[in-house]
Amino acid sequence: MNLRANIPAAPADPGKRIVRQREIINRRALAEKIEELIAEHGMPEARAMILPLLQNALSGGRAEIGKRLLKKPSAGHEMAAAQSFLVDQLVRLIHDIAVHHQYPVGNPSSGERIAVMAVGGYGRGEMAPHSDVDIAFLTPDKATSWTEQVVEAMLYWLWDLGLKVGQSSRSIDEMVRMAKGDLSIRTALLEGRYIWGDTGVYEAAKQRFFHDVVAGTDSIFVAEKLAERDARHKKMGDSRYVVEPNVKEGKGGMRDLQTLYWIGKYIHQVTSAEDLVDVGLLTADEFKRFRKAANFLWAVRCHMHDMTGRAEDRLTFDLQPEVARRMHFADRPGKSSVERFMQYYFLNAKVVGNLTGVFLAHLDETHNAGVRRFLPSLTRKPKKLNGFVLDRGRLALPKETFFADDPVRLVEIFWLADRHGLEVHPLAMRAARRDAKLIDNDIRKDPRANKLFLDILCSPRDPELVLRWMNEASIFGRFIPDFGRIVAQMQFDMYHHYTVDEHSIRAIGLLAKIGRGDLADDHPNSTVTMEKLQNRRVLFVATLLHDIAKGRGGDHSILGAEVAMKLCPRLGLKPHETELVAWLVRNHLLMSAVAFKRDLSDFKTIQDFASQVKSVERLRQLMVLTVVDIRAVGPGVWNSWKRQLLTDLFDAAQEMLLLGHKQRGRKERIDEKKAVLAGTLNLPDAEFKKLAKRFTDPYWIAEPDDIIVQNARLVLEAGDTELAIFADVYAERGATLITVYAADHPGLFYRIAGGIHVSGGNIIDARIHTTRDGMALDNFLVQDPHGKPFSEKGQLDRLKQAVEDALANRSKLSTKLEARPLAHSRAGAFVITPFALVDNDASNRFTVVEVNAQDRPALLNELAYALFESKVTVHSAHIATYGERAVDTFYITDLLGGKITGKQRLNGLKTRLTKAAESKSAKASA
Repeated sequence: MNLRANIPAAPADPGKRIVRQREIINRRALAEKIEELIAEHGMPEARAMILPLLQNALSGGRAEIGKRLLKKPSAGHEMAAAQSFLVDQLVRLIHDIAVHHQYPVGNPSSGERIAVMAVGGYGRGEMAPHSDVDIAFLTPDKATSWTEQVVEAMLYWLWDLGLKVGQSSRSIDEMVRMAKGDLSIRTALLEGRYIWGDTGVYEAAKQRFFHDVVAGTDSIFVAEKLAERDARHKKMGDSRYVVEPNVKEGKGGMRDLQTLYWIGKYIHQVTSAEDLVDVGLLTADEFKRFRKAANFLWAVRCHMHDMTGRAEDRLTFDLQPEVARRMHFADRPGKSSVERFMQYYFLNAKVVGNLTGVFLAHLDETHNAGVRRFLPSLTRKPKKLNGFVLDRGRLALPKETFFADDPVRLVEIFWLADRHGLEVHPLAMRAARRDAKLIDNDIRKDPRANKLFLDILCSPRDPELVLRWMNEASIFGRFIPDFGRIVAQMQFDMYHHYTVDEHSIRAIGLLAKIGRGDLADDHPNSTVTMEKLQNRRVLFVATLLHDIAKGRGGDHSILGAEVAMKLCPRLGLKPHETELVAWLVRNHLLMSAVAFKRDLSDFKTIQDFASQVKSVERLRQLMVLTVVDIRAVGPGVWNSWKRQLLTDLFDAAQEMLLLGHKQRGRKERIDEKKAVLAGTLNLPDAEFKKLAKRFTDPYWIAEPDDIIVQNARLVLEAGDTELAIFADVYAERGATLITVYAADHPGLFYRIAGGIHVSGGNIIDARIHTTRDGMALDNFLVQDPHGKPFSEKGQLDRLKQAVEDALANRSKLSTKLEARPLAHSRAGAFVITPFALVDNDASNRFTVVEVNAQDRPALLNELAYALFESKVTVHSAHIATYGERAVDTFYITDLLGGKITGKQRLNGLKTRLTKAAESKSAKASA
């Protein structure tokens, strides 16, 4: 029997891939210098002189690799190999110092032998500048005192160099036992590479590993590795289109490519990724894409380590622009350099996903138990598959030319998958990706192909899953070229969590779930509204197209509506449906802008909105589109406050559209609210009339019934006191309500805002009232930095105390506010030029001022102070944040209660607000 038959050849020495090695590190020259120092001073004294030599060699080597990286910014594999080569030479030098000088043995016994083996990524010969150095120290038998001393000495040298070492010290028997019981150890040893020391020990360990650990355990390893991959994806965000991806561990990242290699090596004992072609797991073309994607990911990771000086693997917003610059990405019309770089990143992540699917398809044939985890729940075989066949419950092709014979089948296969709840066989996916180029203009205009696509898009089942498959196979972008332009496109901001194509597909998935009633608890209004829609397919097509024109320069809503006018007839929509889709795309941001940035108690707000919408059907379509658009932005963006605002706007606009001039007038509304308050408080008539008279008509109109009741109780409890503060959770709005009842005086609003910010609160809405007898009655809705209400008694007490301190001027507000940390630690990566807008037509009673600026602690306080200095009265404030961007809207009047109309005064107001909105860094550099 040939014991070496199933043992792979040794991995390639990373040094063989490096040119001008001695410019990185000259081991021979260093070794000679070390020998001289030891000969002259003896080992104990020489150690203090040798360490700086090695430290300089490491820093000098890293600097040389860094220079090479800047000269060849896309040479990822070359730089990863260079880093591994540098560490190899240092480990070899350190081994020789420890074995030959610190603990020399004249005639070593069989137990006094040691081999140093690189494992994991280091074993593969690929390292980023600050990667961990993973080493296994191997001995033939149990460790002796000599081997323990040598290992300890080597580790101290490595630690003194500042390297992060992952190490194990085991006998060959211990290594086999541990590898059998631990997947991570087995995986690391799979890539073991001899560095230095006793070659006999290394060869024996390698032989034992492949015969005693690997042999006969293929299926178990595959199953465990795939389960580990799924768990990793879940932890990192189960999408390869998260806009701050983890290059190493995230979906579509390096670890996914490495998993393919590990599985191939475990099953077929391949030596390198190239050998995956020889064993039939990848085609030559797929290997080229594997190599190209890996090379790009390594380059990105090396740049990140080099820039930060640490093992940074998350491609965060603050790193993205600099990596893009280093890799020579330039601005183009409609797309910044960083957006082009990130689109290229996500296209590579998509390649990784495609390769994973193909790879698993091959494994499926021989290692079924490990890979087939998603058996379709079919009780009977579908009768009509239109020529397609089933391969173990998955849609497959009867022959290789099946798509070429009729390219409409490239869409039909996904239609059948949706219709019958089937998976598409990965080999059929591979064929679809290969034949996607067959989709030309004739196929795009084919009525049958368009009907099939529209059926998939509007499916009541799971259109999100099937559309994602179509996108992975490149069929989606080929059939709808406008969609192809947004594939893998990111938006460089902190608001959007996903790429544009992923966001759109997620929105369609949410739409289908709302349509099925699956999200009735989260979206009761949308669920009921969707049941009343006259035309659902219009909404699905509008959802697909709402962001289709992003990245083109110009207003994506207007450009998207133009796309809709051309595309909808091709999909088979009637002229009135096309018009409605175009209107929805053009106005898909209208409802959220009005709900979050305008005063919904102002009659003119509702009137203007209703006049733009014009019909109840449009309103219903727009409402549901707005909800899925916000919800699909990412986790944590949707909340009960936004739901309440949109519901309030929807209800008010629907009433106006349905009843028109017959709707309840101002007096009727005030009388209704007074009646509710009277019934709740149960006061004597005279006392109630006296209380009600103190509140102005605008107050009754602006506040909902429950807040009026709470305000009235606070006023009654306060009696003649000059200050009363209330704070409690307002569950319906997902926030904490803070009410301040105080003697009115100029600057009250900015002081309260400052106090709330000092205690860590973010104001999302504020209504400022003055009673007829001169008392301020101000209601603030506040959330914590995570968008949740303050609910614990200690938090509420702290909020009240902070407001009281601010009003009493007990401590300097500005100093405390400056000490608050940024809301987003990486917000500094973005530059937002602040600007102020003034609108005198948005309200009949107030001048509306909107300020756009970079979000930061105390922004509202500074804007409120600027308004105070401008001698205006603030009646309400509405705060919306979109990641790093804040939009603060104020409804103001002059001190006499009139609109501000003078051109000079309005310009002065805008200038003062814009200056207040500037970030501190901008002010410092001005």
